[in-house]
Amino acid sequence: MNVTRRPARTSSTARTAAILTTLALGLASTAVLGAGAGVSSASSHREAPLIAADPQVDNTDVYAFTSPDNQDTVTLVANWLPFQEPNGGPNFYPWADGAHYDINIDSQGTGKPDLTYRWTFHTEDRRGTNTFLYNNGVVNNLTDPTLLFRQYYTLQELRPGCDPVTLVEHGTAAPSDTGRASMPNYAGLRQQATVQLPDGGQTVATQAADPFFLDLRVFDLLYGGNLSEVGQNTLAGYNVNSLSIQIPKSRLAYKGDPGRNPVIGVWSSTEKQTMKLSPGKAEPAGKYVQVSRLGNPLVNEVVLPAGLKDAFNSLPPSEDHNQPAVVNKVLNPEVPQLVQAIYGLPAPATPRTDLQEIFLTGIAKATGGPFQVDLNSQLMNKDINAKKFVPAEELRLNMSTPVTANPDRLGVLNGDFQGFPNGRRLTDDVVDIALQVMEGATPGHLIAALAAGDKVNTADKPFGTVFPYVALPYDKAVNQPN
Repeated sequence: MNVTRRPARTSSTARTAAILTTLALGLASTAVLGAGAGVSSASSHREAPLIAADPQVDNTDVYAFTSPDNQDTVTLVANWLPFQEPNGGPNFYPWADGAHYDINIDSQGTGKPDLTYRWTFHTEDRRGTNTFLYNNGVVNNLTDPTLLFRQYYTLQELRPGCDPVTLVEHGTAAPSDTGRASMPNYAGLRQQATVQLPDGGQTVATQAADPFFLDLRVFDLLYGGNLSEVGQNTLAGYNVNSLSIQIPKSRLAYKGDPGRNPVIGVWSSTEKQTMKLSPGKAEPAGKYVQVSRLGNPLVNEVVLPAGLKDAFNSLPPSEDHNQPAVVNKVLNPEVPQLVQAIYGLPAPATPRTDLQEIFLTGIAKATGGPFQVDLNSQLMNKDINAKKFVPAEELRLNMSTPVTANPDRLGVLNGDFQGFPNGRRLTDDVVDIALQVMEGATPGHLIAALAAGDKVNTADKPFGTVFPYVALPYDKAVNQPN
Protein backbone atom coordinates (compact mmCIF):
# COMPACT_ATOMS: atom_id res chain seq x y z
CA MET A 1 0.00 0.00 0.00
CA ASN A 2 1.55 3.30 -1.08
CA VAL A 3 1.05 6.04 1.46
CA THR A 4 1.78 9.75 0.98
CA ARG A 5 0.94 12.99 2.65
CA ARG A 6 0.65 16.41 1.08
CA PRO A 7 2.36 18.86 0.84
CA ALA A 8 5.57 17.63 2.47
CA ARG A 9 8.21 16.09 0.23
CA THR A 10 10.13 13.27 1.79
CA SER A 11 11.65 9.99 0.76
CA SER A 12 9.23 7.14 0.09
CA THR A 13 10.23 5.31 3.26
CA ALA A 14 10.06 8.37 5.47
CA ARG A 15 6.79 9.45 3.89
CA THR A 16 5.23 6.05 4.49
CA ALA A 17 6.36 5.99 8.11
CA ALA A 18 5.08 9.51 8.67
CA ILE A 19 1.63 8.78 7.34
CA LEU A 20 1.34 5.48 9.13
CA THR A 21 2.28 7.31 12.30
CA THR A 22 -0.28 10.04 11.77
CA LEU A 23 -2.92 7.55 10.68
CA ALA A 24 -2.32 5.49 13.79
CA LEU A 25 -2.25 8.64 15.90
CA GLY A 26 -5.58 9.71 14.50
CA LEU A 27 -6.97 6.23 15.01
CA ALA A 28 -6.14 5.88 18.62
CA SER A 29 -6.63 9.51 19.48
CA THR A 30 -10.14 9.13 18.17
CA ALA A 31 -10.57 5.89 20.04
CA VAL A 32 -9.68 7.70 23.23
CA LEU A 33 -10.16 11.35 22.39
CA GLY A 34 -12.93 11.63 19.86
CA ALA A 35 -13.79 11.37 16.22
CA GLY A 36 -14.61 14.83 15.05
CA ALA A 37 -18.09 16.07 14.43
CA GLY A 38 -19.84 12.95 15.60
CA VAL A 39 -18.88 10.24 18.03
CA SER A 40 -21.10 7.30 18.72
CA SER A 41 -21.10 5.30 21.88
CA ALA A 42 -18.48 2.60 21.73
CA SER A 43 -17.11 0.01 24.10
CA SER A 44 -20.01 1.46 26.00
CA HIS A 45 -19.81 -0.37 29.29
CA ARG A 46 -22.10 1.97 31.23
CA GLU A 47 -20.83 5.05 29.38
CA ALA A 48 -23.92 7.28 29.55
CA PRO A 49 -26.18 8.05 32.53
CA LEU A 50 -29.49 6.90 31.03
CA ILE A 51 -28.27 3.76 29.31
CA ALA A 52 -26.33 2.71 32.42
CA ALA A 53 -29.72 2.34 34.09
CA ASP A 54 -31.07 0.17 31.26
CA PRO A 55 -28.38 -2.48 30.69
CA GLN A 56 -30.53 -4.85 28.60
CA VAL A 57 -30.30 -2.43 25.67
CA ASP A 58 -26.80 -1.06 26.36
CA ASN A 59 -24.45 -1.73 23.43
CA THR A 60 -20.97 -2.68 24.60
CA ASP A 61 -18.88 -3.33 21.46
CA VAL A 62 -19.19 -3.95 17.74
CA TYR A 63 -16.79 -5.90 15.53
CA ALA A 64 -16.58 -6.26 11.75
CA PHE A 65 -14.05 -8.43 9.92
CA THR A 66 -13.63 -10.73 6.95
CA SER A 67 -14.28 -14.24 8.22
CA PRO A 68 -10.81 -15.83 8.39
CA ASP A 69 -12.08 -19.32 7.56
CA ASN A 70 -14.69 -18.23 5.00
CA GLN A 71 -13.25 -15.24 3.20
CA ASP A 72 -16.19 -14.64 0.87
CA THR A 73 -18.11 -13.54 3.98
CA VAL A 74 -17.95 -10.88 6.65
CA THR A 75 -18.71 -11.56 10.30
CA LEU A 76 -20.45 -8.86 12.33
CA VAL A 77 -20.60 -9.17 16.11
CA ALA A 78 -22.50 -6.81 18.41
CA ASN A 79 -22.77 -7.18 22.17
CA TRP A 80 -25.15 -5.87 24.82
CA LEU A 81 -25.79 -6.00 28.58
CA PRO A 82 -22.32 -5.60 30.13
CA PHE A 83 -20.85 -6.93 33.37
CA GLN A 84 -22.90 -10.12 33.62
CA GLU A 85 -21.74 -12.00 36.70
CA PRO A 86 -22.17 -15.68 35.81
CA ASN A 87 -24.04 -16.59 38.99
CA GLY A 88 -26.52 -13.71 38.71
CA GLY A 89 -29.72 -15.78 39.03
CA PRO A 90 -32.47 -16.64 39.31
CA ASN A 91 -33.51 -14.40 36.37
CA PHE A 92 -30.05 -14.17 34.81
CA TYR A 93 -29.68 -12.02 31.67
CA PRO A 94 -32.55 -12.00 29.16
CA TRP A 95 -32.80 -9.92 26.01
CA ALA A 96 -35.41 -7.16 26.28
CA ASP A 97 -38.75 -8.26 24.87
CA GLY A 98 -39.83 -6.19 21.88
CA ALA A 99 -36.67 -4.07 21.63
CA HIS A 100 -35.01 -3.67 18.25
CA TYR A 101 -31.42 -4.90 18.34
CA ASP A 102 -29.91 -3.63 15.09
CA ILE A 103 -26.67 -3.95 13.14
CA ASN A 104 -26.57 -1.28 10.44
CA ILE A 105 -24.55 -1.13 7.22
CA ASP A 106 -23.89 2.06 5.22
CA SER A 107 -22.45 1.18 1.81
CA GLN A 108 -22.84 4.63 0.18
CA GLY A 109 -21.37 6.93 2.83
CA THR A 110 -24.60 8.81 3.54
CA GLY A 111 -24.60 8.08 7.28
CA LYS A 112 -27.88 6.23 6.73
CA PRO A 113 -28.30 2.46 6.69
CA ASP A 114 -28.54 0.81 3.29
CA LEU A 115 -29.10 -2.44 5.14
CA THR A 116 -30.14 -3.28 8.69
CA TYR A 117 -30.24 -6.67 10.38
CA ARG A 118 -32.84 -6.49 13.16
CA TRP A 119 -33.38 -9.00 15.95
CA THR A 120 -36.60 -8.75 17.98
CA PHE A 121 -37.03 -11.08 20.97
CA HIS A 122 -39.97 -12.51 22.86
CA THR A 123 -40.01 -14.66 25.98
CA GLU A 124 -41.67 -17.93 26.92
CA ASP A 125 -41.56 -18.18 30.70
CA ARG A 126 -42.77 -21.59 31.90
CA ARG A 127 -42.05 -21.03 35.60
CA GLY A 128 -45.40 -19.52 36.48
CA THR A 129 -46.27 -19.88 40.16
CA ASN A 130 -44.54 -23.25 40.45
CA THR A 131 -40.85 -22.39 40.80
CA PHE A 132 -38.24 -19.66 40.86
CA LEU A 133 -35.71 -21.74 38.92
CA TYR A 134 -34.47 -20.84 35.42
CA ASN A 135 -34.10 -24.57 34.80
CA ASN A 136 -35.19 -27.41 37.09
CA GLY A 137 -32.80 -30.05 35.78
CA VAL A 138 -29.95 -30.68 33.38
CA VAL A 139 -30.31 -28.94 30.01
CA ASN A 140 -28.69 -30.84 27.15
CA ASN A 141 -30.94 -29.54 24.39
CA LEU A 142 -32.77 -26.28 23.77
CA THR A 143 -36.04 -28.24 23.68
CA ASP A 144 -35.55 -30.02 27.02
CA PRO A 145 -38.54 -29.51 29.35
CA THR A 146 -36.06 -28.70 32.13
CA LEU A 147 -35.35 -25.34 30.46
CA LEU A 148 -38.11 -23.20 31.90
CA PHE A 149 -37.07 -19.76 30.62
CA ARG A 150 -36.77 -19.50 26.83
CA GLN A 151 -36.32 -16.68 24.39
CA TYR A 152 -37.05 -16.61 20.67
CA TYR A 153 -36.37 -14.02 18.01
CA THR A 154 -37.33 -12.84 14.57
CA LEU A 155 -34.46 -11.69 12.34
CA GLN A 156 -35.34 -9.27 9.56
CA GLU A 157 -33.33 -7.75 6.74
CA LEU A 158 -34.37 -4.13 6.18
CA ARG A 159 -33.54 -2.05 3.10
CA PRO A 160 -34.90 1.45 2.37
CA GLY A 161 -37.88 1.39 0.06
CA CYS A 162 -38.31 -2.38 0.31
CA ASP A 163 -40.58 -4.56 2.39
CA PRO A 164 -38.82 -6.24 5.34
CA VAL A 165 -37.49 -9.70 4.55
CA THR A 166 -37.77 -12.22 7.38
CA LEU A 167 -34.63 -14.35 7.48
CA VAL A 168 -35.46 -16.20 10.70
CA GLU A 169 -39.07 -16.54 11.84
CA HIS A 170 -38.73 -18.27 15.21
CA GLY A 171 -35.07 -18.56 16.11
CA THR A 172 -34.11 -19.85 19.54
CA ALA A 173 -31.60 -17.89 21.58
CA ALA A 174 -29.04 -19.84 23.56
CA PRO A 175 -29.95 -19.37 27.24
CA SER A 176 -27.84 -17.81 29.93
CA ASP A 177 -25.31 -20.34 31.19
CA THR A 178 -26.59 -21.23 34.66
CA GLY A 179 -23.60 -23.43 35.52
CA ARG A 180 -21.76 -26.64 34.76
CA ALA A 181 -24.22 -28.89 36.55
CA SER A 182 -27.20 -27.37 34.74
CA MET A 183 -25.61 -26.99 31.29
CA PRO A 184 -22.64 -29.35 31.02
CA ASN A 185 -22.26 -28.75 27.25
CA TYR A 186 -22.96 -25.08 26.56
CA ALA A 187 -21.00 -25.30 23.30
CA GLY A 188 -23.59 -27.81 22.11
CA LEU A 189 -26.46 -25.51 23.07
CA ARG A 190 -24.85 -22.64 21.18
CA GLN A 191 -24.42 -24.83 18.13
CA GLN A 192 -28.09 -25.84 18.31
CA ALA A 193 -28.98 -22.14 18.42
CA THR A 194 -26.94 -21.35 15.29
CA VAL A 195 -29.23 -20.85 12.29
CA GLN A 196 -28.30 -21.11 8.61
CA LEU A 197 -29.65 -18.17 6.60
CA PRO A 198 -31.59 -18.68 3.35
CA ASP A 199 -29.17 -16.84 1.01
CA GLY A 200 -26.00 -18.03 2.70
CA GLY A 201 -24.43 -17.14 6.01
CA GLN A 202 -25.51 -17.91 9.56
CA THR A 203 -26.46 -16.25 12.80
CA VAL A 204 -26.65 -16.95 16.52
CA ALA A 205 -27.96 -15.15 19.59
CA THR A 206 -26.03 -16.31 22.62
CA GLN A 207 -24.34 -15.42 25.85
CA ALA A 208 -20.56 -15.08 25.51
CA ALA A 209 -17.49 -14.15 27.49
CA ASP A 210 -16.98 -10.42 27.02
CA PRO A 211 -14.38 -10.19 24.23
CA PHE A 212 -13.25 -6.67 25.13
CA PHE A 213 -10.06 -6.63 27.18
CA LEU A 214 -8.47 -3.78 29.13
CA ASP A 215 -7.64 -2.54 32.60
CA LEU A 216 -10.49 -0.19 33.51
CA ARG A 217 -8.40 1.49 36.17
CA VAL A 218 -7.67 3.97 33.41
CA PHE A 219 -10.43 5.92 35.18
CA ASP A 220 -8.33 6.12 38.37
CA LEU A 221 -6.18 9.07 37.25
CA LEU A 222 -4.97 7.14 34.19
CA TYR A 223 -3.77 3.94 35.83
CA GLY A 224 -3.08 5.29 39.27
CA GLY A 225 -1.15 8.38 38.21
CA ASN A 226 2.09 6.42 37.83
CA LEU A 227 1.12 3.36 35.70
CA SER A 228 1.07 1.24 38.87
CA GLU A 229 -2.51 0.07 38.28
CA VAL A 230 -2.12 -2.12 35.20
CA GLY A 231 -2.19 -5.79 34.29
CA GLN A 232 -5.70 -6.65 35.45
CA ASN A 233 -8.27 -7.46 32.77
CA THR A 234 -11.24 -5.86 34.46
CA LEU A 235 -13.72 -7.65 32.20
CA ALA A 236 -12.31 -11.13 32.77
CA GLY A 237 -15.01 -13.35 34.26
CA TYR A 238 -17.92 -11.29 32.96
CA ASN A 239 -20.29 -12.18 30.14
CA VAL A 240 -22.34 -10.26 27.57
CA ASN A 241 -25.30 -11.00 25.35
CA SER A 242 -23.96 -11.40 21.82
CA LEU A 243 -25.44 -11.32 18.32
CA SER A 244 -23.24 -12.68 15.54
CA ILE A 245 -24.08 -12.84 11.87
CA GLN A 246 -21.96 -14.08 8.96
CA ILE A 247 -23.02 -12.65 5.60
CA PRO A 248 -21.74 -13.05 2.03
CA LYS A 249 -19.89 -9.90 0.99
CA SER A 250 -22.20 -9.54 -1.99
CA ARG A 251 -25.13 -8.96 0.40
CA LEU A 252 -23.31 -6.11 2.14
CA ALA A 253 -21.66 -4.30 -0.78
CA TYR A 254 -23.38 -1.49 -2.66
CA LYS A 255 -25.20 -2.91 -5.70
CA GLY A 256 -24.09 -6.37 -4.58
CA ASP A 257 -20.62 -5.85 -6.04
CA PRO A 258 -17.80 -6.09 -3.45
CA GLY A 259 -15.22 -5.86 -6.25
CA ARG A 260 -16.31 -2.36 -7.28
CA ASN A 261 -17.72 -1.27 -3.91
CA PRO A 262 -15.73 -2.97 -1.14
CA VAL A 263 -16.14 -0.49 1.74
CA ILE A 264 -18.96 -0.55 4.26
CA GLY A 265 -19.62 1.40 7.44
CA VAL A 266 -21.03 -0.51 10.42
CA TRP A 267 -22.67 0.46 13.69
CA SER A 268 -25.10 -1.15 16.10
CA SER A 269 -28.07 0.51 17.74
CA THR A 270 -30.99 -0.29 20.01
CA GLU A 271 -34.53 0.99 19.85
CA LYS A 272 -37.24 0.49 22.41
CA GLN A 273 -40.68 1.73 23.27
CA THR A 274 -41.52 3.68 26.37
CA MET A 275 -42.98 1.60 29.18
CA LYS A 276 -46.39 1.90 30.78
CA LEU A 277 -46.04 0.91 34.42
CA SER A 278 -48.72 -0.56 36.66
CA PRO A 279 -48.47 -2.73 39.79
CA GLY A 280 -46.60 -5.86 38.81
CA LYS A 281 -46.48 -4.95 35.10
CA ALA A 282 -44.41 -2.98 32.63
CA GLU A 283 -45.97 -2.83 29.18
CA PRO A 284 -44.38 -1.22 26.08
CA ALA A 285 -46.32 1.65 24.59
CA GLY A 286 -45.75 4.38 22.03
CA LYS A 287 -43.21 4.83 19.27
CA TYR A 288 -39.79 3.24 19.13
CA VAL A 289 -36.88 5.53 20.01
CA GLN A 290 -33.14 4.95 19.69
CA VAL A 291 -31.55 4.68 23.12
CA SER A 292 -28.06 3.38 22.37
CA ARG A 293 -25.60 3.43 19.50
CA LEU A 294 -22.09 2.15 18.92
CA GLY A 295 -19.44 2.54 16.23
CA ASN A 296 -15.73 2.83 17.00
CA PRO A 297 -14.43 1.64 20.39
CA LEU A 298 -13.74 3.79 23.44
CA VAL A 299 -15.28 7.01 22.17
CA ASN A 300 -18.38 7.87 24.17
CA GLU A 301 -16.85 6.65 27.42
CA VAL A 302 -13.89 9.03 27.56
CA VAL A 303 -14.54 11.82 25.05
CA LEU A 304 -17.99 13.24 25.52
CA PRO A 305 -18.77 15.05 28.76
CA ALA A 306 -21.60 13.57 30.77
CA GLY A 307 -24.03 16.26 29.65
CA LEU A 308 -23.77 15.23 25.97
CA LYS A 309 -23.74 11.44 26.25
CA ASP A 310 -27.45 10.68 26.50
CA ALA A 311 -28.39 12.99 23.65
CA PHE A 312 -25.68 11.56 21.44
CA ASN A 313 -26.92 8.01 21.98
CA SER A 314 -30.15 9.06 20.26
CA LEU A 315 -28.53 10.42 17.07
CA PRO A 316 -28.05 8.62 13.75
CA PRO A 317 -24.63 8.89 12.09
CA SER A 318 -26.12 11.08 9.35
CA GLU A 319 -26.42 13.88 11.93
CA ASP A 320 -22.86 13.64 13.25
CA HIS A 321 -21.44 16.43 11.13
CA ASN A 322 -24.05 18.85 12.51
CA GLN A 323 -22.94 18.59 16.17
CA PRO A 324 -20.70 21.58 17.03
CA ALA A 325 -20.57 20.75 20.74
CA VAL A 326 -18.91 17.43 19.97
CA VAL A 327 -16.61 19.03 17.40
CA ASN A 328 -15.35 21.44 20.03
CA LYS A 329 -14.58 18.64 22.46
CA VAL A 330 -12.56 16.85 19.80
CA LEU A 331 -10.68 19.85 18.46
CA ASN A 332 -9.56 20.59 22.01
CA PRO A 333 -9.69 17.13 23.64
CA GLU A 334 -9.43 16.58 27.36
CA VAL A 335 -7.45 13.35 27.61
CA PRO A 336 -4.09 14.49 26.12
CA GLN A 337 -4.06 17.36 28.57
CA LEU A 338 -4.66 14.91 31.41
CA VAL A 339 -1.78 12.76 30.19
CA GLN A 340 0.42 15.84 30.09
CA ALA A 341 -0.63 16.94 33.58
CA ILE A 342 -0.20 13.50 35.15
CA TYR A 343 2.72 12.02 33.20
CA GLY A 344 4.44 15.06 31.72
CA LEU A 345 4.08 13.88 28.11
CA PRO A 346 3.33 16.89 25.90
CA ALA A 347 -0.14 17.00 24.43
CA PRO A 348 -0.40 17.25 20.63
CA ALA A 349 -1.11 20.73 19.31
CA THR A 350 -4.71 21.77 18.83
CA PRO A 351 -7.02 22.15 16.99
CA ARG A 352 -6.96 18.51 15.84
CA THR A 353 -8.60 19.03 12.44
CA ASP A 354 -6.73 16.06 11.00
CA LEU A 355 -8.82 13.67 13.08
CA GLN A 356 -12.04 14.72 11.40
CA GLU A 357 -10.90 13.42 8.02
CA ILE A 358 -9.61 10.17 9.49
CA PHE A 359 -12.73 9.08 11.34
CA LEU A 360 -15.67 10.89 9.86
CA THR A 361 -14.93 10.11 6.23
CA GLY A 362 -12.56 7.16 6.35
CA ILE A 363 -9.19 7.26 4.66
CA ALA A 364 -9.08 7.54 0.87
CA LYS A 365 -7.42 9.60 -1.82
CA ALA A 366 -10.83 10.81 -2.93
CA THR A 367 -11.51 12.62 0.34
CA GLY A 368 -9.12 15.39 -0.62
CA GLY A 369 -7.85 15.43 2.94
CA PRO A 370 -4.28 15.29 4.22
CA PHE A 371 -3.82 11.57 3.64
CA GLN A 372 -3.26 9.98 0.26
CA VAL A 373 -3.98 6.31 0.89
CA ASP A 374 -6.95 4.17 -0.04
CA LEU A 375 -7.85 2.38 3.17
CA ASN A 376 -11.50 2.39 4.20
CA SER A 377 -13.72 5.22 2.97
CA GLN A 378 -16.94 4.62 1.05
CA LEU A 379 -15.60 7.21 -1.41
CA MET A 380 -13.48 4.32 -2.71
CA ASN A 381 -16.66 2.63 -3.89
CA LYS A 382 -16.92 3.18 -7.63
CA ASP A 383 -20.71 3.31 -7.95
CA ILE A 384 -21.72 5.75 -5.20
CA ASN A 385 -22.90 9.32 -5.67
CA ALA A 386 -20.09 11.29 -4.03
CA LYS A 387 -22.36 14.35 -3.70
CA LYS A 388 -24.47 12.45 -1.14
CA PHE A 389 -21.46 11.49 0.98
CA VAL A 390 -21.44 13.04 4.47
CA PRO A 391 -19.01 12.77 7.38
CA ALA A 392 -20.33 10.19 9.84
CA GLU A 393 -18.80 8.18 12.68
CA GLU A 394 -18.91 4.52 11.69
CA LEU A 395 -16.67 1.48 12.01
CA ARG A 396 -15.50 1.27 8.39
CA LEU A 397 -14.38 -1.99 6.81
CA ASN A 398 -12.66 -2.48 3.47
CA MET A 399 -13.82 -5.98 2.58
CA SER A 400 -11.10 -6.33 -0.08
CA THR A 401 -8.22 -6.13 2.41
CA PRO A 402 -6.61 -9.59 2.56
CA VAL A 403 -6.91 -11.52 5.79
CA THR A 404 -3.72 -11.32 7.83
CA ALA A 405 -2.23 -14.76 8.40
CA ASN A 406 -0.84 -13.72 11.79
CA PRO A 407 -2.91 -10.78 13.06
CA ASP A 408 -1.03 -8.12 14.99
CA ARG A 409 -2.91 -6.91 18.05
CA LEU A 410 -1.74 -3.33 17.37
CA GLY A 411 -3.24 -3.20 13.88
CA VAL A 412 -2.11 -0.21 11.81
CA LEU A 413 0.48 0.74 14.42
CA ASN A 414 2.43 -2.37 13.45
CA GLY A 415 1.54 -2.25 9.75
CA ASP A 416 -1.36 -4.72 9.85
CA PHE A 417 -3.87 -3.03 7.54
CA GLN A 418 -6.58 -5.57 8.25
CA GLY A 419 -6.61 -4.40 11.86
CA PHE A 420 -8.43 -1.56 13.56
CA PRO A 421 -9.48 0.99 12.25
CA ASN A 422 -10.08 -1.06 9.09
CA GLY A 423 -12.96 -2.80 10.81
CA ARG A 424 -12.25 -4.38 14.16
CA ARG A 425 -11.21 -7.94 14.93
CA LEU A 426 -11.81 -9.59 18.28
CA THR A 427 -8.05 -9.64 18.93
CA ASP A 428 -7.33 -5.96 18.20
CA ASP A 429 -5.92 -4.26 21.31
CA VAL A 430 -7.56 -0.89 20.91
CA VAL A 431 -6.49 0.35 24.34
CA ASP A 432 -2.76 -0.20 23.84
CA ILE A 433 -3.01 1.33 20.37
CA ALA A 434 -4.56 4.39 21.96
CA LEU A 435 -2.02 4.65 24.76
CA GLN A 436 0.86 4.56 22.29
CA VAL A 437 -0.15 6.56 19.28
CA MET A 438 -1.83 9.41 21.12
CA GLU A 439 1.67 10.38 22.20
CA GLY A 440 3.33 10.01 18.80
CA ALA A 441 4.46 6.39 18.48
CA THR A 442 5.61 5.29 15.01
CA PRO A 443 5.40 1.81 13.51
CA GLY A 444 8.03 -0.24 15.27
CA HIS A 445 9.00 2.62 17.57
CA LEU A 446 6.85 2.74 20.70
CA ILE A 447 6.89 5.43 23.36
CA ALA A 448 9.15 3.97 26.06
CA ALA A 449 7.17 5.42 28.96
CA LEU A 450 4.05 3.63 27.72
CA ALA A 451 5.68 0.60 26.10
CA ALA A 452 3.95 -1.88 28.40
CA GLY A 453 0.53 -0.32 27.83
CA ASP A 454 -2.05 -1.54 30.30
CA LYS A 455 -0.37 -5.00 30.31
CA VAL A 456 -3.60 -6.60 29.12
CA ASN A 457 -2.76 -7.80 25.63
CA THR A 458 -5.36 -10.50 25.02
CA ALA A 459 -8.74 -11.59 26.26
CA ASP A 460 -8.81 -13.95 29.23
CA LYS A 461 -10.47 -16.73 27.19
CA PRO A 462 -9.18 -17.58 23.70
CA PHE A 463 -11.40 -16.83 20.74
CA GLY A 464 -12.67 -19.57 18.45
CA THR A 465 -11.42 -20.28 14.94
CA VAL A 466 -14.91 -20.79 13.48
CA PHE A 467 -18.17 -18.86 13.65
CA PRO A 468 -19.19 -17.17 15.90
CA TYR A 469 -15.56 -16.83 17.11
CA VAL A 470 -16.55 -15.32 20.49
CA ALA A 471 -15.57 -17.41 23.51
CA LEU A 472 -18.08 -19.45 25.48
CA PRO A 473 -19.48 -17.70 28.55
CA TYR A 474 -17.84 -17.88 31.92
CA ASP A 475 -19.59 -20.16 34.40
CA LYS A 476 -17.59 -19.40 37.55
CA ALA A 477 -18.24 -16.52 39.90
CA VAL A 478 -16.10 -13.44 39.40
CA ASN A 479 -15.41 -13.16 43.13
CA GLN A 480 -13.50 -16.43 43.43
CA PRO A 481 -11.40 -16.77 46.60
CA ASN A 482 -7.68 -16.18 46.12
